[in-house]
Amino acid sequence: MIKKEMIAMLLAGGQGSRLGVLTSRMAKPAVSFGSKYRIIDFPLSNCINSGVDTVGVLTQYQPLRLNTHIGIGIPWDLDRNIGGVTVLPPYEKSSNSEWYTGTANAIYQNIAYMESFNPEYVLILSGDHIYKMDYEVMLNFHKQNGAEVTIAVMPVPMEEAKRFGIMITDENHKIVDFEEKPEHPRSNLASMGIYIFNWKTLKEALLLNAEQPGLDFGKHVIPYCHKNGAPLYAYEFNGYWKDVGTLNSYWEANMELIDIVPEFNLYEEYWNIYTKCEILPPQYLAPDSVIERSIVGEGSEIYGQVYNSVIGCGVVIGAGTVVRDSIIMNSTTIQSGCEISKAIVAENVVINDNVKLGVGEEKPNETDPHIYNNGIVTIGENSVIPKDISIGKNSVVFGVTTAQDYDNGYLPSGRTLIKAGDEQ
Repeated sequence: MIKKEMIAMLLAGGQGSRLGVLTSRMAKPAVSFGSKYRIIDFPLSNCINSGVDTVGVLTQYQPLRLNTHIGIGIPWDLDRNIGGVTVLPPYEKSSNSEWYTGTANAIYQNIAYMESFNPEYVLILSGDHIYKMDYEVMLNFHKQNGAEVTIAVMPVPMEEAKRFGIMITDENHKIVDFEEKPEHPRSNLASMGIYIFNWKTLKEALLLNAEQPGLDFGKHVIPYCHKNGAPLYAYEFNGYWKDVGTLNSYWEANMELIDIVPEFNLYEEYWNIYTKCEILPPQYLAPDSVIERSIVGEGSEIYGQVYNSVIGCGVVIGAGTVVRDSIIMNSTTIQSGCEISKAIVAENVVINDNVKLGVGEEKPNETDPHIYNNGIVTIGENSVIPKDISIGKNSVVFGVTTAQDYDNGYLPSGRTLIKAGDEQ
């Protein structure tokens, strides 16, 4: 009989709609981050660094890129005979088939997978946060307190607390009450969506609440455990943690990597972040190129100037092009004489000669001002921008565009240009 002390269930099915065109064809955890990584690399690396060698990854929305990236788990040393990493999509059952309808429903539909490892503890993780955390320390805290459920929390400024699930604790870190996005918060300990459950407690809570529509941890499972007297504890985390759920927070988190002393260090020897890497030649920097405060991925060729930017792998930046405060993802080509300012350019984009991104006055985006804002220009994957085009701030372009798509070679600030057939 297999027996694992703790297994992890990683929720990676999210669409990430607030990332706009970046997630139109891939799940949020598969989005590039920090040049050569993808968002899901962080929780997966945390697992193996914490000694958790059995991880179920629950996928749903546009999973192809994610599945290909994870493969059989070799980069994270998760290609194990017993355990390792398993991708768990929703599947057809004999009686009824359903999509995962809520975070806990997704876990409920995989009870048989968890049962097969006969675990004592189950660690629930989300696939879309950037952080480093030793789950073993959290497990020790869980055991020492005789907890049945431990929720990782982090202190947030009181004025931001109403955006989170808030835990109210006593002096021993025991949770006495919790509030979901309270108007008048009584504490500033925000749930990070990271939970350790005793397997028996979790299984019972899932089976007895299975009929709840959109079965969710915050709304159903944790209130049920609390109501039935299970000891709940809050484990306080004080490290770097970033939810990269909006284009602005995603842009900021990438920019924080290039601070002189970055708050989040990708290159610590004792806590490696692993990823699937293609074998690429080293970066080529032309004699006239200039690079300041930037990360440049392997296989990239820089002939122009790059300032305060995160450049992916296999990117070409032509002569006379200046890139500032931008994120350029893998295999994108920016030809010569371009000016790129505060842009997020997705993978496999071609930007032809003399294109300017991020020009003019800022105006709110015409279709999705809640997504495209803070002056950022966003270009979706596989897009083509013809030569001699200028594009304003808070604008978005997605698809293979031609000169006819632009009025006199200009797309004003706040405009949305998505070619038919490219939004799926």
